[in-house]
Amino acid sequence: LLGAALLWAGAGALVNLKYSVEEEQRAGTVIANVAKDARDAGFVLDPRQPAAFRVVSNSAPHLVDISPGSGLLVTKQKIDRDLLCRQSPKCVISLEVMSSSMEICVIKLEIKDLNDNAPSFPTDQIELEISETASPGTRVPLESAYDPDSGSFGVQSYEITPNDLFGLETKTRGDGSRFAELVVEKSLDRETQSHYSYVITALDGGDPPNFGTVELSIRVIDSNDNNPLFEEPAYTVSVPENAPLGTPVIRLNASDPDEGTNGQVLYSFHSYVSERARELFQIDPQSGLITVSGAIDYEEGHVYELDVQAKDLGPNSIPAHCKVTISVQDANDNPPLINLLSVNSELVEVSENAPPGYVIALVRVSDRDSGANGRVQCKLLGNVPFRLQEYESFSTILVDGRLDREQRDQYNLTIQAKDNGVPSLQATKSFTVKITDENDNHPHFSKPYYQVIVQENNTPGAYLLSVSARDPDLGLNGSVSYQIVPSQVRDMPVFTYVSINPNSGDIYALRSFNHEQTKSFEFKVLAKDGGNPSLQSNATVRVIVLDVNDNTPVITAPPLVNGTAEVYIPRNAGVGYLVTVVKADDYDEGENGRLSYEMVEGDRGFFEIDQVNGEIRTTRAFGENAKTAYELIVVAHDHGKTSLSASALILIYLSPALDAQESIGSVNLSLIFIIALGSIAAILFVTMIFVAVKCKRDNKEIRTYNCRIAEYSYGHQKKSSKKKKISKNDIRLVPRDVEETDKMNVVSCSSLTSSLNYFDYHQQTLPLGCRRSESTFLNVESQNNRNASSNHIYHHTFTGQSPQQPDLIINGMPLPE
Repeated sequence: LLGAALLWAGAGALVNLKYSVEEEQRAGTVIANVAKDARDAGFVLDPRQPAAFRVVSNSAPHLVDISPGSGLLVTKQKIDRDLLCRQSPKCVISLEVMSSSMEICVIKLEIKDLNDNAPSFPTDQIELEISETASPGTRVPLESAYDPDSGSFGVQSYEITPNDLFGLETKTRGDGSRFAELVVEKSLDRETQSHYSYVITALDGGDPPNFGTVELSIRVIDSNDNNPLFEEPAYTVSVPENAPLGTPVIRLNASDPDEGTNGQVLYSFHSYVSERARELFQIDPQSGLITVSGAIDYEEGHVYELDVQAKDLGPNSIPAHCKVTISVQDANDNPPLINLLSVNSELVEVSENAPPGYVIALVRVSDRDSGANGRVQCKLLGNVPFRLQEYESFSTILVDGRLDREQRDQYNLTIQAKDNGVPSLQATKSFTVKITDENDNHPHFSKPYYQVIVQENNTPGAYLLSVSARDPDLGLNGSVSYQIVPSQVRDMPVFTYVSINPNSGDIYALRSFNHEQTKSFEFKVLAKDGGNPSLQSNATVRVIVLDVNDNTPVITAPPLVNGTAEVYIPRNAGVGYLVTVVKADDYDEGENGRLSYEMVEGDRGFFEIDQVNGEIRTTRAFGENAKTAYELIVVAHDHGKTSLSASALILIYLSPALDAQESIGSVNLSLIFIIALGSIAAILFVTMIFVAVKCKRDNKEIRTYNCRIAEYSYGHQKKSSKKKKISKNDIRLVPRDVEETDKMNVVSCSSLTSSLNYFDYHQQTLPLGCRRSESTFLNVESQNNRNASSNHIYHHTFTGQSPQQPDLIINGMPLPE
């Protein structure tokens, strides 16, 4: 290693490093520490991290390389400068490397020549014929020796041994090579000596010098008196590049004053004129005109030297010699050459997140022409988010805007190079820049708010709707999965209401919805992509539960006992007298819950009912001979598409028509009857609460038994005027599977946990109602027959759908659990 010269070029983005190394170094020789020198020159490199250099261009990759980890410039094999650069004055290897921080380093490595070759002659012997009349000072050019080494290590001088009659003079050609001329120093006499032998030695400039020898054989011959003579010993002419074949170059003229054949001159190239020169130029033997005979290329050779000899046809002719130097004039005949330095010269990949100033490729532009013809200017065509930055020996293509793969995933870039010749020549190079994907887009729902309407009592697992989110990214970055955001619906996790397919976004119901409990609910759906880190967004889903006519009306007034109500009116009631008001409840909404009333059976000729408010009024007056009891079956039905209804038997009794002043004074008989009936109902209500609480306590752990209240019978005794209290001994537990058809009938209730029971109190059967289930109201007969004439009880049995009725009903009043 001879040394390293560091040159700072550019503002921290470009560094030029120059090194030199002698040829013949063995493989693995460390030339320089590029990482250290680049850091000293301004590169931003972390000393704790590997240098991480990447070679983007290498003019001799088989000879030298840079270790990517250590940043050392090393030889890969032994370098022979003579093979690499021939006899060029300078032999330089160029490298461009890029650091991990996108900084560029240009390395110039000069290969120093060693004197490892000796001069050599093309032949082993040189034979000359010299006329005896050759006067002292006559010169004859000799064949040159060749040395592969360059510069001072090439051929520098020639010597002749022995040095008696002839001498040598070393001369230099235009290309720097040296040749020898044989100089006659003394007069020759063929008769004295006709043959001479010498040794010619060629020496190079080494220390010590290397040399090569050749044997010179000189034969002295007779010659005519005059020799041809050129007007000038040397001529210099120029010829344009790409000159057509046959273009005249120069006409030589050698004069010989002799007459006849002794004065007739023939022209020819000397034997050591190169074969390439003979291909490009030819000389007319008679006229001495040199013309173009081949394609002249300035980039192949700038100067050609032709040694021409003129020889007359006389005996013992001594030829005359002159040198013709032909300079080739450059023409702008080479367009610029664009070379894209990247992994793939046709396709360059860059991330859509690449920042402005990010280097995506290096470009080298060359032009074989010289001068203005070889000066090239480059530019990037089109309106693209990239720009071209030129340096001394290459250019870089940088990101110059925001890249978005979702808007445009590739660009076709065209580089134009144009020289300064007249006329100007240009070249273009096109390549594709592919934008690679990054996870920079959130999933986007087709709409932020979804709404679905579903009827209640749906089947669990039923499909509700689908949500859809789109992510324009590619691969996992664009794959979307769905999940439900945890929330509460009526104090229950939303996951107990709905589920979602994580891949398709299909949403399903997990339960049967009840409009009377939940009219609507909302939840959020989260969409996540598969990137790392993942991006997400959400949308709101609202489920509206529509009402279905699934609740049977429940008659709440007048109070019913086993589906029967007793009403008393005065016998003298006139037309339009308000008998009672039938009221029913329906938990449905809208038309499903709107009720109408009508009489379907019974003594409809004496009464009428208002379909809207359920008022029952008389349509005629009752005479003295009218019967004392009337029956009406009243039906309350809703207005659903499939109408549901409930019915009740209304027993209307005629009381004697008494004068209010004589019988009860100022007190209204109907009011007294209502107060009495209400008192009885209150007592029964309290009693049922006590019994229910007791049964629930006893049946808390064993739920397979029901509480049945045994009927209270007074045998054949008459009803006491004093009410009998219900004691604990009057209640017994009866298993559900026991049938007591001879003593009581049981009401079936599928919606209750325990079966409901009936008990006899004051020789009357008290019904228990069920919510949203099929119920059968049956008469419970006591051991003693009832007195039909005194009680006038009508026993009615029917089966109906009664959703959402109170769990326990006594005389139309709900009994709490």
